[in-house]
Amino acid sequence: MPEGDTVWRTAHHLHEALAGRMLTRTDFRVPAFATVDLSGEVIDEVVSRGKHLLIRTPRHSIHSHLKMEGAWHVYRLGADWRRPGHSARAVLDNDEWQAVGYSLGILEVLDRQDESSAVGHLGPDLLGPDWNLDEAVLRVSADPERPVFLALLDQRNLAGFGNEYVNELLFLMGLAPTRPVGEVADVQRVLSRGQRMLDVNKSRVERSFTGSTRHGEDRWVYRRERARCRRCGTRLRHGTLGDRPTTERNMFWCPTCQT
Repeated sequence: MPEGDTVWRTAHHLHEALAGRMLTRTDFRVPAFATVDLSGEVIDEVVSRGKHLLIRTPRHSIHSHLKMEGAWHVYRLGADWRRPGHSARAVLDNDEWQAVGYSLGILEVLDRQDESSAVGHLGPDLLGPDWNLDEAVLRVSADPERPVFLALLDQRNLAGFGNEYVNELLFLMGLAPTRPVGEVADVQRVLSRGQRMLDVNKSRVERSFTGSTRHGEDRWVYRRERARCRRCGTRLRHGTLGDRPTTERNMFWCPTCQT
């Protein structure tokens, strides 16, 4: 599942292939931008902003979000693609490499000066050079009655956590997902632990929260609702929670270890 670490790693790979090179061909396969041609523009950089990706030229910013199914692949020019062509939403060529964005949840080409319209609402970026722990604590703590699970998932508070990270982080911190933020003794400690988790996982494809990267041993609670807690043996629980029905997210927790 794409979360902040996946998007950071994607940006890193795209930057290596595209930055400093001129685009020789662009193909945006979404109606609103199908006629846009950025050929001749040079890529300045590729950066992540939380779970958003920005491919920047001096004049434009190609903004994408992977959502649940999206991915960017980098190929040698002329190499076979590893996903079906009908799922491609963006193709960017230079004289050596080809970047293909598949099943992107969001794809738009913005004027560089308008980039904030896409990402300006985001809170401090957990993996960004401008990560600000104090600001993130203030935002997360602003609504003391809000469940900590929802406060951590809100990208306006801090950018980069997804469902998997929040569930695993709350287990490690011994916090029930429904506990109000105002009853969390040390929000700063929670966010610091989560930031370290993202930072450790950002450079490896198979993320782990337990210390083991072996399949089936790398999670404490996420997607393990039919299993027992690795610490106490209690049957794990599963439920949903959201600010409204259309935004409900999956929770996984141990009713004994998390209170």
